[in-house]
Amino acid sequence: MHCRILKAGRRLCCVWLLHLVAVLITGSGVWAADKSMRQSHSSGNLPADIPADLLPLVAGSQFDATDTLDCGIETRADATACLNDLGWKPDRFQVLVQASAAEGRGDWLIRFPSPKPLGNPASDLVAMEWYLARDADRNPVLAPAVVVVHESGRGMTVGRIIAKGLNAQGLHTFLLHMPGYGARRVEGVDEARQMLPALKQAISDVRRARDAVSALPFIDSQLIGLQGTSLGGFVSATVCGLDTGYDRAFILLAGGDLQTVVLTGAKDAAKARQRLLDAGVSRDQIVEMTRQIEPLRLAHRIRPSTTWLFSGLYDDVVPPACAAALVDAAQLPDGHHVRMPVDHYSGAVLLPLIIQQMAAQMTR
Repeated sequence: MHCRILKAGRRLCCVWLLHLVAVLITGSGVWAADKSMRQSHSSGNLPADIPADLLPLVAGSQFDATDTLDCGIETRADATACLNDLGWKPDRFQVLVQASAAEGRGDWLIRFPSPKPLGNPASDLVAMEWYLARDADRNPVLAPAVVVVHESGRGMTVGRIIAKGLNAQGLHTFLLHMPGYGARRVEGVDEARQMLPALKQAISDVRRARDAVSALPFIDSQLIGLQGTSLGGFVSATVCGLDTGYDRAFILLAGGDLQTVVLTGAKDAAKARQRLLDAGVSRDQIVEMTRQIEPLRLAHRIRPSTTWLFSGLYDDVVPPACAAALVDAAQLPDGHHVRMPVDHYSGAVLLPLIIQQMAAQMTR
């Protein structure tokens, strides 16, 4: 019976994804901006009745931001070492508004410097697609925000679907491009060898994104959430262990014990493992690499009452045991671990329901 459900789920997966994209772009309650609206918005000609503290946006606008990273006091030696490795000295930084790269890729592209630069200009400037929350007349409104961290796929397809879906629920959403993706892709780089530095940089970028978003107009800075899927879910889980910067966190198809995922996981995990081995990275080196960004080292610091994990009962990329390890380490309460009858890919069938549940927690 389970096999028939899984096979049917896989067949329906692509259909549902396409249907969901169509709903998000053209469905009820979702604005589908025409060309004149985009031109008006890009020129900064916003309606006159917008409050004075909600500044008009134009390409080239800059906003001052300050890191609020506060790791507090940690008594566990291993967690302290992890925090020292992933953290940075809080500083001031600038947030820049740029024109969107393409239709359907957000209203604006937000840029800010990574707090952990690697020496590559393209990668060291973080990029986020901003999908503005709007009222029925398509005017930008003050609303909570969610930073979305995408999966490992180059097209960031699932991350973009979730960003658009949450935006359709009345939230500002920001799809953050991790190092090596989208606007931060660098040609000619040995991606396997750069995987660990890139993921460590991604963790710092995602945490700083909270403060970058807070500095922007139209954002209700009292409620900023974080959502991560698959690879982005592992990054987000580790970010939640740094401090309590985000007010809500939603982790999808991820968990803890990253080395088990990389060394034994199927499909996407197996492909990543093979790329590492082909690049000359040994299994022992993989263990050390994954340990440096392991969510379980900081999971006891996660705020359980505002964190939710959505996992697949038949996931063979991120085994259920890895999800359970994070639940146990973070002591997530009843109702905060949603076990879904799907694998790592057929979970797309449930995205509409998952998005509704996340949005409900962001607006409650």
